[in-house]
Amino acid sequence: MSAPARWLVQHEALHADCRVFRVYKEHCHHPLDHREGDFFVLRANDWVLALPVTADGRLVLVRQHRFGTRALSVEPPGGVIEAGEDPRVAAARETAEETGYVGGRATLLGTVAPNPAIQSNRAHFVLLEGVHLGATPAPDAHEELEVLVTDPRDALRAAAAEPATHALAFLALHRLQAARPELFA
Repeated sequence: MSAPARWLVQHEALHADCRVFRVYKEHCHHPLDHREGDFFVLRANDWVLALPVTADGRLVLVRQHRFGTRALSVEPPGGVIEAGEDPRVAAARETAEETGYVGGRATLLGTVAPNPAIQSNRAHFVLLEGVHLGATPAPDAHEELEVLVTDPRDALRAAAAEPATHALAFLALHRLQAARPELFA
């Protein structure tokens, strides 16, 4: 068997508009052996997961209902990055909207492809160091959020113990641990 090759998109069409993402049907062609097939790709704006840390080293998280798992989830504040918006700006905006915490120095800790088999977007992890309570939270219409301020070690232990932990939230905590190991000592 030869090495994998990039399939070429011959035709694409919007299959479904689902408000927060769109599903496209792509007819693709293999450049070497000429196989063809239809594939479905979810397209959405990039996402941001903020890791807001207070001056005393505590991590700000939110607890909310997630419709996909039909369960409550503890995770970093975050959401959709607006078109053209810098992930660091989006992280600060989402943190203020969801928690009321503002300020801090924003550092991009990394970017991943959440599910490259079917999704085209990226998720960005942003550390916000030195946040403080300074705004009135303004969650989206369907968000009901509990703000948690916790020791990062406790957050990571709890995420590791939960069998249905939000995978990107878990990875975000590990990125924080790699970037700021002193918070986990």
